[in-house]
Amino acid sequence: MKPAVVEQPSSWAQFKQLLAKDLRREIRTREMITSMGVYALLVLIVFGAALTQVSASLDVQQMSGGLLWTLFVFTSLMGLNRSFAYEKENGCLEGLLLAPLDRGAIYLAKMVSNLLFTLLVEVVAVPVFWFFFMGGVSASSSLPLALVPLVLGTVGMSGVGTLLSTITANTRGKDVMLAVLFIPLTFPLLYACVSATTAAIVGTPAALDAFVPAVALVAGYDVVMVLLSWVLYDFVVSA
Repeated sequence: MKPAVVEQPSSWAQFKQLLAKDLRREIRTREMITSMGVYALLVLIVFGAALTQVSASLDVQQMSGGLLWTLFVFTSLMGLNRSFAYEKENGCLEGLLLAPLDRGAIYLAKMVSNLLFTLLVEVVAVPVFWFFFMGGVSASSSLPLALVPLVLGTVGMSGVGTLLSTITANTRGKDVMLAVLFIPLTFPLLYACVSATTAAIVGTPAALDAFVPAVALVAGYDVVMVLLSWVLYDFVVSA
């Protein structure tokens, strides 16, 4: 009698199971979203304290893209620092590596969960930012275009950040190491996102001329860096 052959789940099935695991854990504990949300609120308070000391002639609208992406970067770093906390504390990561799982599926599941959590915090943080800092500014007709760099930029940050958080998970001072690696690698992405977001918020023809090239740079960065991170993840996580 031939032994029964156990069919290994497909990479897609593995991805769905791993993603569902992260989502169920966060829905149960809400620790990552809560910490990111509180951190975003604190950054907004710091922005408010800093901007009260400037002259009334300061055009906050011209600075809005930079302020928003500063908020997104530091909030994202907070989430990425915690993304592997459970796996390291409970030995879950070692268990995943011992199981016959596609390493690419592990990366994509963790990246998508980080992406969803960051987008959820941004959905709350952006209206709060607008209420406190842009309440006296009339919204331009091109404002909905700001969603494009917001989503694409968050994809790029989550893709690169997931790889870097895996690299720094076992290092001493991992919080500092992640920031040291993350900010230089994402600088081209952040520069383009700030340019595209500011152009969409300002809405003048001169500003909108920079929107399409900036979005194209963000999309190209996402494709190259996410694919590169996915290819390298097997080597990184097994090292």
